[in-house]
Amino acid sequence: MPDTYRSLGRIVRLQLQRSSLTLGERPDRYYDPSALIAVGELILTPRGAEARLPDGERLLDIHHTDHPHSLNKNGENDLSLNFTAHYAAIRDGYGHSDHLSDGRGGENILIETAERVTLETVSRGVTVRVKAGGLAWLTKVTVAHPCQPFSKYVSRITEPESIKNALQFLDGGTRGFYCALASEGAVTIAVGDEVFVPV
Repeated sequence: MPDTYRSLGRIVRLQLQRSSLTLGERPDRYYDPSALIAVGELILTPRGAEARLPDGERLLDIHHTDHPHSLNKNGENDLSLNFTAHYAAIRDGYGHSDHLSDGRGGENILIETAERVTLETVSRGVTVRVKAGGLAWLTKVTVAHPCQPFSKYVSRITEPESIKNALQFLDGGTRGFYCALASEGAVTIAVGDEVFVPV
């Protein structure tokens, strides 16, 4: 832990994408979050996120480099995180409906916080204090730019100008951030773990 840090909040949801959330063929691609699965613990590795299901099955996130249909972009999107305040802002902008519930964007780690989080806030990395002991250091934080299908899903509007506005609104970190595990070994994080950033 750095000498000076502050808490961003606690993890309230961990999840994996079993397959792509963007379906169909261009120009009719659409967003469907049904492939998301919530887990109590998530195993973070330098190759992406995975989990062990109650029956012992190993489940890989679609962005894990070992996934047979991996969507990993040369290590640019190993892991992802977002914040509950961002979902609140999206609902304020596009309506308080069930299709915009927390986590629908598909990030691996959802952190409860009342503040909007910018890239500047997380650019020096994010640290998870693991309840079982130890720290998970997440670095290489970048903005997860929104895709057009997700922007359509959020806005429920298909007019080009409205989609453009949604893309702009969701950018800059509102859609979330990509990151990578700094350590070479795997680290298991859990719902309830506290998250910090250096200041």
